[in-house]
Amino acid sequence: MMHRVFRLALLILVVALAACDSGDGPSTVDTDNGGNIQRPNNAIDVSIIYAPESELYMPKAIDDFNQAYAQGRNPVTGQNLASGERPVYVTGQPGSSGTVMQGIVNAIIAPNNANVYQPVIFQPSVSHWLALANFQSGRQLFDLADSRATALAPVVMAIWESRLEAIRNTVGHEDIGWEELLGVLNSPNGWQDYGFSGRKTVYYGHTDPYISSTALSTLIAEFYAAARENGFTGRRLTLDQVNDTDVQDGVRQIEQLIRHYSSRTTEFKEYIAQGPDYLDFVALEENDLIFINLGKTDVQPPEQLVALYPKEGTFWHEHPMGIVNASWVTDEQKEGARAFVDYILTPDVQLAIMEQGFRPANPDVELAFPFAPENGVTLEGPPNVLDVPAPDVISAIQQSWSFVKKQADVLLLIDVSGSMEGDKLEQAKQAAVAFIEEMEPTNRLGLALFSDRVEVRYPLENVETVRQQILGNVRGLRAGGGTALNAAVQEAVNLVNEESDRERIRAVVILSDGADTSDGSVTLNEALQAISASRESLNPVIVIPVAYGADADINALSSIARASSTRVSSGDPQNILGVLEIISSYF
Repeated sequence: MMHRVFRLALLILVVALAACDSGDGPSTVDTDNGGNIQRPNNAIDVSIIYAPESELYMPKAIDDFNQAYAQGRNPVTGQNLASGERPVYVTGQPGSSGTVMQGIVNAIIAPNNANVYQPVIFQPSVSHWLALANFQSGRQLFDLADSRATALAPVVMAIWESRLEAIRNTVGHEDIGWEELLGVLNSPNGWQDYGFSGRKTVYYGHTDPYISSTALSTLIAEFYAAARENGFTGRRLTLDQVNDTDVQDGVRQIEQLIRHYSSRTTEFKEYIAQGPDYLDFVALEENDLIFINLGKTDVQPPEQLVALYPKEGTFWHEHPMGIVNASWVTDEQKEGARAFVDYILTPDVQLAIMEQGFRPANPDVELAFPFAPENGVTLEGPPNVLDVPAPDVISAIQQSWSFVKKQADVLLLIDVSGSMEGDKLEQAKQAAVAFIEEMEPTNRLGLALFSDRVEVRYPLENVETVRQQILGNVRGLRAGGGTALNAAVQEAVNLVNEESDRERIRAVVILSDGADTSDGSVTLNEALQAISASRESLNPVIVIPVAYGADADINALSSIARASSTRVSSGDPQNILGVLEIISSYF
């Protein structure tokens, strides 16, 4: 997995350099906050990289902090600066916690790596990452005792209220957790046995534990649940439980609930807002659930999401501010960083943070709206909080991801019709090659092409077996002929339905301009019917379209995506990395 992260980071660097001949190197913090206020000439510079969800309040907090110093006031006390007291100037940017943690470690042990970060303050979602940074670097990059919590949010299962009530009514008790969610998965008719018509299977999603704090905490919680099921009665997980094959099998069973993965929580916030047809529940921070219920997503949810605090336990995310102990951080910068942390914990800033759905870390600030039942949360929060394992245990759980996660069967369906000739096909080939090179070897991959007709070049096989052959085929593709898109979609979905393992994520990834020019022997409606028919199974095939060209038939590709409750992505040349990230993150 670390190889995959390195390859993706290297690819990002190469494309960025190709797009722009100037700019800072990878070791700098590319700040996009703090620039609204003029920097005092004698200021102490403090850079911060913060978790993406902190962007709801952090830019304003940085601006207000800098403004006070620019006006000659201490932002914490409100008093004028003393004689000789230097102002502090903060700049910052958001960054995925796992990626930034690895970048800080790389700055110490592999400074020539493409992924390198050198901030003064690192504010991940949860202190797991600070402990991992110390463990992986072999030094105390962060003083955990001095890394203060700044905004609190438990990890919850965001579940539709109708789904949660159906489970409670069926099992006859209120306390729900992984045991009851697995009960739906293992029920002979799935959701139909819980009073819902139509789809049988459970749709669950979570993010990548190498990148996302929510996913890492969720994976640790799954190990706790599986260990308890196998007789573990201790307070804190150890390597004995993580390495226990029965416990690992229990985690695999939980992961069978997965419909698909995503690299970041940001996408899932928008995805789940589409309603129960897309996902039944997803692992989120509590503040993300509040964000959705307050109507702040692009799509308004059709019913209320509620926070399920799993009975087996969950974690608090404390959004700690860790000051980096490294050669690039001076003593003055550390003092300036402590002043900024003090400011974030002032009551006024904590109230602003609470307005965004985070529980205040300052105990003097009383919990208030939006913490109310109408926003799907309880004032009390989780009744059972798990102990954070030792860093070596967290690292082992993270490393287990490649063999406990739900594996995938992916059929890559590429449009090689005449309308794809030129840039469209070249861009599709670039994205396909990057995707194939990054696929984990435990997945299975197939390749199908279409123009006037559909040709299956490689049926689904283990990635390690067919990777090089498929790469060679893709690199040599030429365009020509008509576009039998509808027939290709129908055949691809049927092929994956017939040949793939029903305990794996099953997917068709389409790279096309979407304009069907065939004789109409297969209509778009018939292609959509093939997708809909799969949705009735316990493990539906998901179809992920990527559109190429300004003249792409977005209506057709959007219809295909809606039938599978996915989204169309743009395959523009500036978005090759975005396409790679989106399609890779599903698996």
